[in-house]
Amino acid sequence: MLQHGNEAGHPAPSPAGTSRRRFLTAMAGTGAAVATPALLTGCGSAQAKGGNLQFWNFYGPQRSPDPAINAQSKWFTDMVGKWNATHKQQIDLVHLPQPTYLNGFKLPSAFATGEGPDVFLLSPGDFLRYYNGGVLEDLTPHMDQAAVDDFGSALDSRKVDGKVYALPMEVEPLAMFYSQDLWEKAGLSEADIPTTWDRMLDIGDKLRGRTTAGLVFETNPGYYQNFTWYPWMWQGGGDVLDERGEVAFDSKASRQALALWQDAVRHGIAPRTVPAAGDVIGGFKGGNVGMWQQGIWNVSSFKAFAPDYPYGVFKLPTPPGGDYVTALGGWSFCANAQGRNPQAAAEFCVWALGSMEDESIDRMVDWCVGAKSDVAPRATALERGAAKGGYDSEVMRKFKDEVFPGGRAEPRYPPVVYKAVSDAIQGSMLAGRGVGGEIERAARSIDAYTKSYKGASLI
Repeated sequence: MLQHGNEAGHPAPSPAGTSRRRFLTAMAGTGAAVATPALLTGCGSAQAKGGNLQFWNFYGPQRSPDPAINAQSKWFTDMVGKWNATHKQQIDLVHLPQPTYLNGFKLPSAFATGEGPDVFLLSPGDFLRYYNGGVLEDLTPHMDQAAVDDFGSALDSRKVDGKVYALPMEVEPLAMFYSQDLWEKAGLSEADIPTTWDRMLDIGDKLRGRTTAGLVFETNPGYYQNFTWYPWMWQGGGDVLDERGEVAFDSKASRQALALWQDAVRHGIAPRTVPAAGDVIGGFKGGNVGMWQQGIWNVSSFKAFAPDYPYGVFKLPTPPGGDYVTALGGWSFCANAQGRNPQAAAEFCVWALGSMEDESIDRMVDWCVGAKSDVAPRATALERGAAKGGYDSEVMRKFKDEVFPGGRAEPRYPPVVYKAVSDAIQGSMLAGRGVGGEIERAARSIDAYTKSYKGASLI
């Protein structure tokens, strides 16, 4: 879902859809080291006072050979320019290269010294770190109830005690992408689209070859791998924590979801490493992938980099007796409660994405079906985006009408919980350890953590 860059942090003309995996994988290596609220609250009152507000982000302003990156940069610069033209409190848009912004150190380190940005982008998986650290400003006083209602359940993972602390700019569902060329070469038709796990594995077995992965699951440990694995557990009725916040990981659903990924790798249907170094478009165009679990953000990547490539998407298949569920990701605008002017920062977030003004709603439409390919998190923006033709293509229509309605928000589990799940996935999928043992170890770790946890609800 994030836009891409090369290892040095400079924009590179590679498909935009590869970078969400890179980001969340990078976060995994550093998350535990920066997860404690103390690192965010040790500064007391903020030291950064006076002057323009700073909006840290990884989109703009920047120039790139990638037209998608330029469009997204322009969306950000136009938005801030509009605010500055109509408000006394000015905002400086500060672009940080992805490795700098997203490596797990820059943002929490800035907050730890009282120099955090006044406005910043936040993923659901990091919400509790910043909320418990006391650096998220309550946005609710600046919002009309009609706007809160317009977002609906999209705000659930960004709320505490009914108050809104982050505003999502997008919703990004996961589905299965597949190569129509390889599908036909294997003698398959649209009637063979799998709806069950067993059939999906059978199809993957037919599609695989010496240089072709039949089915790709994420293999790099990190928040992103967890994000892509959760739906398989949810479909069987399982969860990491139940509705009371108690550990529920040791379940049949968790075991069968781990076993699915383990079996796919063990039988050679899914590779041990993601093809083309995670380059989704390159992997498909090179004939190296039959099916790949990916997100809606790759629709714009195909449009930009492979407009004539024949591909399709379908809903994630389900286990016996299970129900369809997918995971919904997406980034949010947040205001720093310890910044130069928390009130103005909060007002900006709501002005940009969360008011009932046409300008605010249309801005989200332009992001979700113009600069990017996403589902809008507001009902009015989704309706306007549809009326504008943003979901007319077969793939986008499927995402909107079939994939998205069965979605569940990305969990906001803190790093200790995430790491326990991640270790279980890695241990069973790639190390070949028994599913039962991995589940039990993870459940014990999560249970020990939740007994001493103090902070906002984990669910």
